[in-house]
Amino acid sequence: MNYALLDRGDRLSRALSEEFHSLAKAKGFSVNEIAPDIVVSIGGDGTLLQAFHRFKNQLEQVSFIGIHTGHLGFYADWKKDELSELLNLMGSSEPRKVVYPLLHIEITTPTGKTEFLALNEFTLKSVDGTLVAALHINDEPFEMFRGDGIVISTPSGSTGYNKSLGGAVIHPSLEALQIAEIASINNRVYRTLGSSVILPKHHHCDIIPDPEEELFIGIDHLVMQMSGVSSITCRVADSKITFARYRPFPFWNRVREAFIGSV
Repeated sequence: MNYALLDRGDRLSRALSEEFHSLAKAKGFSVNEIAPDIVVSIGGDGTLLQAFHRFKNQLEQVSFIGIHTGHLGFYADWKKDELSELLNLMGSSEPRKVVYPLLHIEITTPTGKTEFLALNEFTLKSVDGTLVAALHINDEPFEMFRGDGIVISTPSGSTGYNKSLGGAVIHPSLEALQIAEIASINNRVYRTLGSSVILPKHHHCDIIPDPEEELFIGIDHLVMQMSGVSSITCRVADSKITFARYRPFPFWNRVREAFIGSV
């Protein structure tokens, strides 16, 4: 088995990386940073997001495994003291492949169209503070937004920024995207629904800002500043991310552990 490994870079994560490499070598596994079968992240959900963006062009060939060094994550589900157990299972059994939907973003500017994939969410804000943009659903005008920003999340990303905005938590088996408002302003000119909107796979939404407006655009943990944006189209991506699961850990158990605790 070929694998690639990314860690958060702190002392603990680096020590765990060295331990993982040592145990993996004893099992006959090989490091391959170019074309791995398995991508292992050590750190937390943020580290796995970085791993996803590094290997997003190889999603049909690779599976991901997350090892967390702190609190239990939604993507990182192995503990720091379970490396030996994980590697024993990797060497002796076939994993269950679990796939999660992704978000496809297409941004149009005078220079052309640029495409992105997000595992968690897409975030749009104005550099000047107040974002004004028209929102269309399936090419039909839906609402005129004015406020702090807009977040469009995947089902697995629905537990993050989206949840803090009052959005619903969606199971990753559902191929959907969710649109949530950040502090919308409603008056006689600007009217929004005021609640999150969930779109199925075959739907898409278009955000049409003022092309003169300077924008902050977030793709998961990546943030960029852009101007001249004439439209942003979001839909459920055709590609998906695959996780290699060597033991069961249902999504709702993750939700309960993260937000509620033991019952």
